Amino acid sequence: MFTGIVEETGVLSARQSNSLSFKASKVLEGLQIGDSIAVNGICLTVVSFNNEGFSVEVMPETIKRSNLGLVEIGGRVNLERALTLSKPLGGHFVQGHVDGTGRVKEVSEISGATIIKLVAPSSIMRYIVDKGFIAVDGISLTVVQQSGDEITLSIVGHSLANTTLGTAKAGSVVNLEADILAKYVEKYTGRPEAGLDMDFLAEHGFTA
Repeated sequence: MFTGIVEETGVLSARQSNSLSFKASKVLEGLQIGDSIAVNGICLTVVSFNNEGFSVEVMPETIKRSNLGLVEIGGRVNLERALTLSKPLGGHFVQGHVDGTGRVKEVSEISGATIIKLVAPSSIMRYIVDKGFIAVDGISLTVVQQSGDEITLSIVGHSLANTTLGTAKAGSVVNLEADILAKYVEKYTGRPEAGLDMDFLAEHGFTA
């Protein structure tokens, strides 16, 4: 379990058939073999590490469902250690189980704010509501607006400077994980076809 608050960006340093290695620093503090690290929002298990970085195992399914296969040697990734009881929950509960990928449609500036529009598949859009949460490459973000197959996000300067969103551009592929709450609500209510909205959540006591 993670929070979606990126601790640092690492650099892909090596790729083998079933493993990836990353240069990092902050996430190495207290790291142990078998620990979980979110890499671009994907929960991966550390199999080795030294004072310069760490390595993780990856399965074909992980590469298929995420953008890790597109990261080139020297490319940056978002990193976060697993949530602990002493760690502030500054974002939202992120499982590290990517639902799929989306694609950046547009990056623009409006009154000093950076606006990113994403296109996402219907299997993910069904869980997206205005002002709800979504994890984009492991970053906890609030949905400004959703319509059709588009998600609009407003990105603060800190996120741009300290995550891979700072280099996002039209066509960039990003990992998406919908808020687990939406999935449980769907399961609880048994109405997958209708989707979710804020009125429905409020009616059933899932909002304040």
